[in-house]
Amino acid sequence: MERNELYPVFLKVSQLNVLIVGGGNVGLEKLTFLLKSSPNAQVEMVSLEFLEDTLTLAKQHNVKITYDAYHEKYLEGRHMVVATTDKVEVNEQVYHDCRARTILVNVADNPPFCDFYMGGIVTKGNVKVAISTNGKSPTTAKRLRQFFEDVIPENIDDLVLNLNEYRKTIKGDFEEKVETLNEFTKGLVSKKGDNEPIKNETIWSRLKKHFR
Repeated sequence: MERNELYPVFLKVSQLNVLIVGGGNVGLEKLTFLLKSSPNAQVEMVSLEFLEDTLTLAKQHNVKITYDAYHEKYLEGRHMVVATTDKVEVNEQVYHDCRARTILVNVADNPPFCDFYMGGIVTKGNVKVAISTNGKSPTTAKRLRQFFEDVIPENIDDLVLNLNEYRKTIKGDFEEKVETLNEFTKGLVSKKGDNEPIKNETIWSRLKKHFR
């Protein structure tokens, strides 16, 4: 069986410099996806033309719009680049220019020319789940995202915040704190072979008692 060997990370794109090359439908899709997850991302878009919806979204999020054809000068200072033009040769040139400068690059709909993929994302407060199909099936990632949006409770963030407060009260070194939290949160995970829904009543009651 083929294995997904991608290494997942969560980037603080509000502290990075992102470039999107292309102002068409794919460019709008990538910008929308990025800003939905990270509304304060630092982004510049370069294209000869832009959709009206792209311009509206860019204005709402302080995205810099530059009317110009792609040139390698636009890679100066970038941390991450996404190529979305309808010209294969331009997208591949962006890829090669980025690789020569050790800049992370994604060429839309061209997995061999990608250092990273933009997978499905589920966000509930401080909880964020990223889903990848190794570039094989964005549709599957989308359906999995919808599934997890349904099964992860809306109040999961309450649990995260309460556990964070509880962690601050635990004595000992880092290893001891991890061990205590692991023991404390066992109730969140169903036992192997248990097909019953996961119930959080026990851990919720313990948290409520602790913070009463």
